[in-house]
Amino acid sequence: MLHYNFPPFSVGEVGFMRGAGRREIGHGALAERAVAAVVPDDKAFPYTMRIVSDIMESNGSSSMASVCGGTLALMDAGVPIVSPVAGIAMGLVLEGKDYAVLTDIAGAEDHYGDMDFKVAGTKDGITALQMDIKVPNVTHAIMKEALEQARRARLHILDKMNAVINTPRTTMSPYAPRIFTLQIPTDKIRELIGPGGKVIRGIVEATGCKIDVEDDGSVKIFSSDGTAADKCIQMVTDICAVAEVGKTYLGKVVRIVDFGAFVEIFPGTDGLLHISEISENRIKQVRDELNEGDQILVKVLALEGNKIKLSRKAILKEEREKLKQQEASKA
Repeated sequence: MLHYNFPPFSVGEVGFMRGAGRREIGHGALAERAVAAVVPDDKAFPYTMRIVSDIMESNGSSSMASVCGGTLALMDAGVPIVSPVAGIAMGLVLEGKDYAVLTDIAGAEDHYGDMDFKVAGTKDGITALQMDIKVPNVTHAIMKEALEQARRARLHILDKMNAVINTPRTTMSPYAPRIFTLQIPTDKIRELIGPGGKVIRGIVEATGCKIDVEDDGSVKIFSSDGTAADKCIQMVTDICAVAEVGKTYLGKVVRIVDFGAFVEIFPGTDGLLHISEISENRIKQVRDELNEGDQILVKVLALEGNKIKLSRKAILKEEREKLKQQEASKA
C-alpha cells in the first residue's frame, strides 16, 4: 500500500485537510503502480508493506518524488526489491511546428505547458507511465524524444540514488516482526500439530511465536524476536525432518538390544544401528561400545518403508581414511 499525502501548505496555500482527494488518490495510485512492479512475491517476502509519502514542499512532480523516496525506504527497510525505481516528469511547449520537450518540470511549467508526461521505471524498463495532454498533434517523433529524454533522466536519478544505497539491506530492523516460511512434507503435518494440537501448542508456549500450517505443507512462523524465531524453526525442523540416504546425523542412543542399538536422529524418529555397523572391528556385546544416552555420529545406509538403517562403522572408516591422507600429505 502506498499512501500519498499532499497538504495545502506544501504549495504555500491554506485549506481544509479532510480525507483523500482526487489528487491524492491519483498520484498515490501512480506511485504505487510504479513501485509494485519490483516488490517480491509473498513467497520471497511474506509481508504486507505500507509506504507513506508526506509531501512537505512541492514545486515539481511530487508523485515521482514519492516513487524515488519510496524505493529508498523499501531498500533501507531490507525489502529485497528486484531493482531500484526512479521517476521523472516531462513537459512540452508546442507552438505550431516548433516544440520543446522539458525534463523535470516545475510547477509553472506544468501549469502553462502543453503536456505533463510522467515516466517511472528501473534501469531496464518502464514500470508506470501517465500523460496529461492539453493540445492535439503530439506526433510519434515528439513522444520518442520525450521517452528518450525521460530514460536519460531516470538513469541519472538512479545513479544519485545508488550513491546513497545501491542494494537492499540484508537485515531488517531488530524491531521489525519476522515472518519465516518453511515447507514440510504433507504427511508430517499431523506430527507437527500433534493429538489435539498438543505439539504445536507446546512449541508456541516454549517460543512465544505464532505458527500457521497450510494444507500444502507450508508453515509460516511469526515472531518479533529473532532468537525465539530461530528456536521455533529448529523445533519445527526437528519434528518434520526426513532422513536422507548417505547423510550424517548426530544421534542419541535410546535403546540397546542384543542385535544392535536404536538411535534417535530426530525427535520421535529413530533408526537401527546393527551390531555389525557399530565398529570396524567385530564386537560381541553392544554395551562394549555403546550405552543408552550416548551421542554418536551415524550415517543413513538405507530407508526401507518406515525403517531406517544406520551405520557408525562407515563414519569411523571415513575418519580413519581422512587422517591417513592428512599424514601422507605432511610426509
